[in-house]
Amino acid sequence: MKTFEKTHPWISFELDLRKFDHKLWMALGETASKCEHIAGVPLQPDTAEKLHLLYLAKGVRATTAIEGNTLSEEEVIERIEGNLPLPPSREYLGKEIDNILKGCNEIKEKLMKGEAGGLSVAEIVAFNKTVLNELELDKDVVPGVIRKHSVGVAGYRGAPAEDCEYLLQHMCEWLNRPEFNPQEQVIIFGVIRAIVAHLYIAWIHPFGDGNGRTARLLEFKILLLSGIPTPAAHLLSNHYNLTRTEYYRQLDYASKSKGDIIPFIQYAVEGFVDGLRSQLRVVQQQQLLVAWRDYVYSHFRDKTGKINDRMRKLVLDLSQLSEPVALAKLNEVSPRIAALYATKTPRTVRRDVEELLRVNLIRQQGNGYIANKEIMLSFLPERNRRERVEGKESGLKK
Repeated sequence: MKTFEKTHPWISFELDLRKFDHKLWMALGETASKCEHIAGVPLQPDTAEKLHLLYLAKGVRATTAIEGNTLSEEEVIERIEGNLPLPPSREYLGKEIDNILKGCNEIKEKLMKGEAGGLSVAEIVAFNKTVLNELELDKDVVPGVIRKHSVGVAGYRGAPAEDCEYLLQHMCEWLNRPEFNPQEQVIIFGVIRAIVAHLYIAWIHPFGDGNGRTARLLEFKILLLSGIPTPAAHLLSNHYNLTRTEYYRQLDYASKSKGDIIPFIQYAVEGFVDGLRSQLRVVQQQQLLVAWRDYVYSHFRDKTGKINDRMRKLVLDLSQLSEPVALAKLNEVSPRIAALYATKTPRTVRRDVEELLRVNLIRQQGNGYIANKEIMLSFLPERNRRERVEGKESGLKK
């Protein structure tokens, strides 16, 4: 008998999917559906880049913040872009971000090259070496080396040191089994597999430091391997960070309940679904904006001359703003609009506005004017339009 079987009997490598209730299966189905939607929607290049950067920053920050990193999301974005020099006393915070960023990029690059296979102890060890690279550590902690001593966090003791390598190997073999990797419903089983892998790394705690960050890199790898689009693959880490107290409570319950991991899976999947819904709204916002621009161009397609060209550009530039602009400030909406109206009188501006109001391309809101993007809601299916009118979030209102 291994020592862990006496001290950590909940590390049993068992999961009975028949115990999943209908709500959990429905939520897992929704994750698969929304991931397919997000992956199948083409975005404008600048929007795709911004979406990737935003959720990369969220995921990288979450992975480190839950371990105590205090950099803000804005600072993490600057660090990713190479624009955040830090004083020596805080440079270690930036290095933690750099390490997670490097880990995520390496995982993605291997996947794109077709080099990302099943789970292995060697890869998990490599993840730990990456997350701890060039950080100041306790003397008994070696990056990428399975610990030889006892460790604990928040009252929880990791598995016996002498069993850690065996447990990692057993975990990889278990999660590589065909029942965890069916040919159908790949995303659903990928999500389950990623969450379970995360939990087991937390239970085993195989390294002297960086176990949480290692677990989240492993989770990220499994999600990408399952076909989940890159921005969405960061959502679980972000959920854990946003609900940090509940995250630790669920981890604690999973061990104290002697291995009842279904509540942790439910908690993780619910957060993942919430994140996907939010991300999908961003994608829908972009799609509706593209449709609006096409609508504006269609309106002016057969209209020539400088006046129509000027009004078209005014509508399009107003579309970039979320707040109404006063009549006296309309000629300052953008540099190109300022140039177009530089030699025009206020009367010209007023005449253009009256015409754009007449054709419903802009509308008055309070004491200002705003692009009438809401007109696109009339082209949505009736059920969607009613939901939006009743106050649910609309991408066009942002």
